[in-house]
Amino acid sequence: MSAFTSVRIDGELQDPATASIPVSDIGFIRGFGVFEVIRGLEGKCFRMAPHLERLERSASMLGIDLPADELLTDWCAHAATHHDDCVIRVLVSAGDDPFDGTTRVVVTSEPANPQPGELTLLPLVAPWHSDGANWELLRAKTLSYANNFGAIRQAKLAGFSDALLIGESGRILEGPTFTIGWTVEEDGQTIYETPSLELGILDSITRTVALDAAEVSGLQFREVEHTLDRLDDAVEFFAISTLRDAISVTTVGEREFPIGPAVNALREAMATLTRKELSDESTR
Repeated sequence: MSAFTSVRIDGELQDPATASIPVSDIGFIRGFGVFEVIRGLEGKCFRMAPHLERLERSASMLGIDLPADELLTDWCAHAATHHDDCVIRVLVSAGDDPFDGTTRVVVTSEPANPQPGELTLLPLVAPWHSDGANWELLRAKTLSYANNFGAIRQAKLAGFSDALLIGESGRILEGPTFTIGWTVEEDGQTIYETPSLELGILDSITRTVALDAAEVSGLQFREVEHTLDRLDDAVEFFAISTLRDAISVTTVGEREFPIGPAVNALREAMATLTRKELSDESTR
């Protein structure tokens, strides 16, 4: 992970080289907390409002109180000024006691390092995933990512870049830290497919950007529920995330896919929408 260029703990700026939290922090001990990862572009936080809304939803599920939106916005806005392209992390724990009403908030920024141009994914069954079942923390973005990173490690040990999570039902879900999708050809048209939110996958902000960009650019997108057999009909496969935007996936298990025009078109549509939103924000 990149060295942090900015660290703020409970509103106070810290030296990134020495910033620390107590080992008694419940987020560290138990993973009891929530987080967001926001892209900072041209000194601005991209789509800050939906990130804050999701942070509030996640925190409410754990009974964690957040600082006022104005404070969080100011802290993130300051973090975004350090680079033209950066990653801002907002990490919130319940402090040293999950039930006494205290909160600890860490906001960091780091440069957005270049991402690989393509991925290879190992399909792995994720028994911890809701796979469409409802439960009290459904779609909460919590600090507890051990299962996901365990899947990443297993994939890397097998020679892949990352993992593709599959439900116990056999349905395709998402990556450990990203949304996925693929294209199919129907009646001479390219159709983009991505797993439905009804499967309990994370309601990714960048996923929404992709759907919005596709609508503006005339790309046909639909949400689906499919098993891996659907990939026999797929032409291209892609991953979407805050850090990656949209990039090609060239291997899913034993299936291979090209780096093709459909993913490039989606990436450009997302970039165009992002530039427009940043420009519109600058003129307000």
